[in-house]
Amino acid sequence: MQDVPITGVATAKTVAHGGDLGTVRAKYPDAPQPWIDLSAGINPLAFPVAELPTDIWSRLPSREAEQELIAAAAARYQTDAASIVAAPGTQALIQLLPRLVGRSRVAILGPTYAEHELCWRRHGHDVVVVSRLADAAGADVVVVVNPDNPTGRLLDRPALRDVDARLLVVDEAFIDLLAADASLAGELPDNAIILRSFGKTYGLAGLRLGFAIAPAPIAGRLRDELGPWAVSGPALAIGQRALADDAWLQATALRLSADTRRLDSLLVAAGFAILGGTPLFRLASHPQAAGFVERLARHGIHVRAFAEQETWLRFGLADEDGFRRLASALQVPQNVR
Repeated sequence: MQDVPITGVATAKTVAHGGDLGTVRAKYPDAPQPWIDLSAGINPLAFPVAELPTDIWSRLPSREAEQELIAAAAARYQTDAASIVAAPGTQALIQLLPRLVGRSRVAILGPTYAEHELCWRRHGHDVVVVSRLADAAGADVVVVVNPDNPTGRLLDRPALRDVDARLLVVDEAFIDLLAADASLAGELPDNAIILRSFGKTYGLAGLRLGFAIAPAPIAGRLRDELGPWAVSGPALAIGQRALADDAWLQATALRLSADTRRLDSLLVAAGFAILGGTPLFRLASHPQAAGFVERLARHGIHVRAFAEQETWLRFGLADEDGFRRLASALQVPQNVR
């Protein structure tokens, strides 16, 4: 990869995200409390955070703690520790990656998480969003979210390894609960950077922890760009504990599988068509999607709408009380399975 400074930075546009409860609360001040936020694909039952040593808040993160986290991540992601870079969330990595290469032709497989397009354009790259991987041929950089957000589209390893580009970025934010061979991390190509989120599966999005998995030269450049103490001491400790807990992840996978089936049943009973999704969210379509956004908001439930696809809504998963309130708001029986 070239290490060329980029000039002519583009003006950024605003990107809509899930999790914007402050805005929706202000719009619907009379909605029931507490709000149920189904707009972001985050596990509603988080990994239990045990008590931390008090000095973890007052001292700089240690190299030893970082190495312990990296070792746990390497075991979890079935890759080499030397290839793993810890970061304060994958969003920080998404914003950093366009600075690693000179002005390039970038193809992004879409529709997908809009921050990828925004960040590459902001740094002056020539960006096109394509609907098929074959249409990315000739690009210097190819970006794939796998499984996709919001559609759940999943490409297999051979398809990704066949990508002929100087740099392949694969965002695996929602892959933790799929089979291990769904991830490209175990067969890392020399031109690839894999992004892995922590907060979504472990329900600790506020911790701000994520990882890049890349060949040693690229991993070293990423570490240099992030600088020292990029990840907080509490995040290092909690991340290490969570990633090493096989039993919790296995039990969570079983629960979320049942919950996605339950959510699908509720949505179908309300007249939605299920378009896709992952174990952490479902994408559904309804001709009156905007009306459902309004109805759910008046019941204190926030879902993700899409300006470009007016019939689409994305629903995250709820806890037991959330499922009851969702069924009531959708006006379907509580016991639908």
